This record gives sequence, structure tokens and C-alpha cells, in this order.
Amino acid sequence: MTDVVMPQMGESIVEGTLTKWLKKPGDRVERDEPLFEISTDKVDTEIPSPAAGTLSEVLVEEGKTVGINTVVARIDAGGGAAAAGGGAAAAPATPATPEAPTPAPVAAAPPAPSLPVNSPATEPAPVEETPAEPTGPLSPLVRKMARENNIDLSKVRGTGAGGRISKQDVEAYIAQSAAPAPAPVSAPPVAPAPVQAPPTAPAVTYQAPAGGQAKTRIEPMSTMRIKIAEHMVLSKRTSAHVTTVHRVDMTKIAKLRDKYKDQFKSNYGFSLTYLPFITRASVAALRQFPLLNASLDGNNIVYHNEIHIGIAVALENGLIVPVIRSADEKNILGLQRAVVDLAARARSRQLKPDEVVGGTFSITNFGSYGSLIGTPVINQPQVAIIGVGTVDKTPVVIDDAIAIRSICHLSLSFDHRLIDGALADQFMTKVKQVLESWSEEVQ
Repeated sequence: MTDVVMPQMGESIVEGTLTKWLKKPGDRVERDEPLFEISTDKVDTEIPSPAAGTLSEVLVEEGKTVGINTVVARIDAGGGAAAAGGGAAAAPATPATPEAPTPAPVAAAPPAPSLPVNSPATEPAPVEETPAEPTGPLSPLVRKMARENNIDLSKVRGTGAGGRISKQDVEAYIAQSAAPAPAPVSAPPVAPAPVQAPPTAPAVTYQAPAGGQAKTRIEPMSTMRIKIAEHMVLSKRTSAHVTTVHRVDMTKIAKLRDKYKDQFKSNYGFSLTYLPFITRASVAALRQFPLLNASLDGNNIVYHNEIHIGIAVALENGLIVPVIRSADEKNILGLQRAVVDLAARARSRQLKPDEVVGGTFSITNFGSYGSLIGTPVINQPQVAIIGVGTVDKTPVVIDDAIAIRSICHLSLSFDHRLIDGALADQFMTKVKQVLESWSEEVQ
């Protein structure tokens, strides 16, 4: 019998959410065949089977979050008989182990709400008296949130695997701390009311008359969407976002692209886009203005000697930002190849966790969907991100004459805590100069 465990998908990752089983108990599975899908703070990916055989037991249900090295299933290398009997017998036994702490409080709560008050020796010990060190390892995001909000993590109750403190726990603690202090008993019922009202109210307000059909549909957010929401809110709460927009004449680039895109397709199997040119120009500007390649750690500025560019990739159910490492060492061909490779593997869930961390600056290309201008959200812990608008032929005035030029609007969102508007515009002026006076070979 082979144990299938939740893998550690990165140095800082200590848990993962099992989002989907690709096989069911009794199914035959080959070694390295995709067995289940997981979602972590960093990446969504398929996990291959560690051995060939029959999937005899599934120990963790879809949607459950468990710690690394937790046994999620077992594979019978011999196949056959054990699949039918073992799966049914082991299913109840397994939840009893990881969920042993959960049934106890649930069972104790319904009999009498006053139990936690009358028997402080049982419940309050783990809930209220937690001045000790937090249980389990802490992720960098949790530490950052605690530092920026002056939170004593020993006072935060962890709901993750093994009592680990998650981002949701810290956010819940922040929300609870913001509630009025005078009435701690009545405050909790009041605070959740506005949060839970939206799901409840629509069900009542928009309910169809008898015999009709409801006009609304409610479904839970996907794990990826929840994580995107958390990261977006965290970024807006962390950085002082400001956006500056510059109009760039891309005519030279457009002519180069038209000249080489078919050659790229025939020689390398992919076309030539505007993105590697903008990436290359951004690298030149980052060299000249290294503060935009930095990050903040409390009151300290962390300067990164290497330039790792994150490229936002739209997925069917969200987005992800894989990283081109040492982007300053690649030419146009190398950057285009990296963009195509990372985007393809992102959409097929083949990215490795290390490929979506460590970026020092990001680029998002909303122009591919026809957008002219956008105000992108900074990818934490970075301090700036460029948004690329569509490239359109536009009538412009040059030397008092009207000419048709290929125009693109580039938006730079930057963290005003570290970067002032003058520096941001100097950076964008450099990007613009490189693109408008392009002289570099494309291969």
C-alpha cells in the first residue's frame, strides 16, 4: 500500500487545498498520471500519482485544506480487493484523526450555550488563553500583515492545519479588533450581520413568486478566486496606489513586429508580440531607476540586484503572475520564448511554485483585450506595475502635420509610500524613449 501525501509546493508553503480528485476509489492509476488538483497561496497544479495501482482510499475530500505531508489517499499496488473493502473502512477512521478537535467543540456547543461559561476548564483554555507562541509555522504574508497592523500573533486563534495561523485568521482578528470594545458580547452579532446580510438578503428580496423561478443564483467562490480576492485587498490595504499614464509612439516597434512575426512563427513556433519589447524597455528603465525594482520591509528599503519580471496571465477562472527570472539577461527572442512558455504552462496548470514567486516588477497586458488604459493593482511585495494598453493606429500631429502613428498608452501604478510622482514619470519617460527610438536587433 502506497501513501499519497499533500506535497510541499514551495519552501514557504505549509498547507494546500485539495480542489478536485481526478480519480475515484477503485479506479486504476498509473505512476505519474495526474491524480488530484491542489491550490496553494502560490499556484494551482495537478499532482501525479507516486505509484501505479488501484486508488483504494480517498482520505481527504475536495475543498479541504490540509498541511503538507498529510496522507490524502492510498494506492494499492496489487489492485482489486482492497479497493472495495479498504475504502469504506478507512474513510470514517481518517476524518476522526484530523478532525478530532472539531467534533468536540461542535458537540459541546449545541447542548447549552452557557457551557463555555460554566465550564471554563474545558473550552476557554484553547480559545482565550493563548498567550503562548503560535502553533505551526507562519507564512511570510501572515508575518507581514501582523507587523504592519501591530498584531501580537499569540492572541490570534489559528484555524489552519495543526492550529496554524492563516491570512483569514489575521483578517478576522483585525475586523474583530475594529469592532466597538464596550460590548464584546453584543458586538460579534452586530459585526457579522452586515457581512452575512448580502447572501441572505438577495435570497429573500429577489425570490420569485409562487410557481415562478428565482431571479438569482448563489454559488461559492473558487479557491483561486478567493486567493485572488485576498491578494487584491491586501495590496490595496498595504500600498498607497497612484497611477500615471504615458502615451507612447510604437510605430518603429510595430514595423519591426510586422517584419519578423511570420519568421518567428516559422522558425520558433510562436509569433512576435509587443510584450517582449515593453519588457526590454522596462528592464532598461529599472537599471536606471532601481527604486522601482525594490520592495519595502517595514521601514527598510530592500534593493534587488536582479531583475525578475512578473507577467500577468489570464486564466479561465482567474489570473496568475509567473516570473521571468533574470529578464535583463534575455534578448527579444529569449523574452518572447519565456512569455509563451510561462503562459502556456500557466493555462495547463503545469507551473512550479518557484515560478510564481520572487518577482521584483510586473507587467500586465490588458491591451490584448482591446483596453486603452487601466490602473493595475501592485503585485505585493513589489512597488510598481506597468499596464499595457492596446496599440492602435491614431492620427497625431508631428511638426504641424497630421500623421498616422501606432499609439499605445502605458500605465504605471506605483506605491507612493516609496516612489514619488516625479520619479515615476522619469521612469516612464525612459521606457518611452527606449520604445520610440528602438535600435536593438530582435534575434
